[in-house]
Amino acid sequence: MTLQLMDAIFYIVILVMSVVIHEVSHGFVAEYFGDKTARYAGRLTLNPLSHLDLFGSIILPAFLIISKAGFLFGWAKPVPYNPNNLSNKKWGSIAVAGAGVLANFCLALFFGFILRFFTYFSFGLRMSVSFYFIISLIVMVNLALVIFNLVPIPPLDGSKIIFPLLPRYFDGVVRLFEQYSLFLLIIFIIFFADFLHPILAFAYHLITGLVF
Repeated sequence: MTLQLMDAIFYIVILVMSVVIHEVSHGFVAEYFGDKTARYAGRLTLNPLSHLDLFGSIILPAFLIISKAGFLFGWAKPVPYNPNNLSNKKWGSIAVAGAGVLANFCLALFFGFILRFFTYFSFGLRMSVSFYFIISLIVMVNLALVIFNLVPIPPLDGSKIIFPLLPRYFDGVVRLFEQYSLFLLIIFIIFFADFLHPILAFAYHLITGLVF
């Protein structure tokens, strides 16, 4: 097995587990606000087989890695929820949308602090290259998911967090974003994804004290 193939496998496994945790977090917060749709659908599980999207979870990430596209993108099957069941429809919906982003951010923080601890307070302990690579990858993938999902283009979480907070006179703009969401998302990925790299590098350095 070549090094490139092994790296691709690590990337995909970490991405899949990160998006699974992202989606399960949506479901648990929805349940907290009174909607059990995800539980009834059997989606409140960390078993990746319940969440995998063949194209978004495996084929697309593998293609981006092998083609050295410069960024990593993927998704799992969205966890279903019914906003009409939420005890507070506005803030409940915002909390559900933000739960996945918050989960990925907490993962990045936790593993980032592990890197920082071993870097500055190792007390003579040595981190193996493979361990360092995997932990770094977890931090970078989860930070990338946080940054990308905060982009306010439907169906990304950023739109579900920001749009409900906008004044009513933005309704026309919101409808345009929803109507042309696929087109806008493709345009963003093609032309603007590279601008996320400096943000990712800064966030990674801020959490770990390291550069990549």
